[in-house]
Amino acid sequence: MKYSNQTRILVAVDCIVFGFDGTEYKLLLIQRGFAPEKEKWSLMGGFVQPEESLDEAASRILKQLTGLQDIYLEEMGAFSRPDRDPIERVVAVTYVALIDIEKYQQQINDDFHARWFPMKELPKLIFDHQEMVDIALNKLRYKAAFHPILFELLPEKFTLPQLQTMYEGLYNTKFDKRNFTRKLLSTNLLKKEKEKDKLSSKKGAFYYSLDVKQYKETILTIQNIIPLHEITSVRE
Repeated sequence: MKYSNQTRILVAVDCIVFGFDGTEYKLLLIQRGFAPEKEKWSLMGGFVQPEESLDEAASRILKQLTGLQDIYLEEMGAFSRPDRDPIERVVAVTYVALIDIEKYQQQINDDFHARWFPMKELPKLIFDHQEMVDIALNKLRYKAAFHPILFELLPEKFTLPQLQTMYEGLYNTKFDKRNFTRKLLSTNLLKKEKEKDKLSSKKGAFYYSLDVKQYKETILTIQNIIPLHEITSVRE
């Protein structure tokens, strides 16, 4: 039995994969393998199959196109403008993935010419994918101010200066070092290690690691990591 007199609408999933290499944010893109816009740069995308949920489709598409799996993946929003795809009516649901570039570099699937691009040097993207990225980035800025989701971008051990660089890169601003450190340590998410990073300075900076148990317990709680005025004053 089917609903009568209804028009078919396809549902697609597009994955916005953000990475951080210790210095700057990057976006993982692929060259589209079919018309229209063949060989143009695109987000990781594909159609939802009849037996799949949106979450299952996002995980499948990400693994199929890049080899990545078991990473942070969250639904971000839907795009439904009738003319967004020139072939058929397609509603796209976006997912944001946050990954440690170094950890997953070897897993990237070369078959689809996946490539990391610095956020400030993105190529022209197909359809409304640039709009998707812009909206996802703004939503990530807001959520990261209250929840420690950016830790998904970090290696197992990191320094406080690296952590501050990561936050400053997202908000395109500078934070007071003392206040930022105090705020982060007050979350009780960090464990101080015995080793130091001696490459960045003669004195060196202690490594920290994430308290995984504490992180899992507080990932959805309000942390107020970044002051509200810093969110509203982000400079593009």
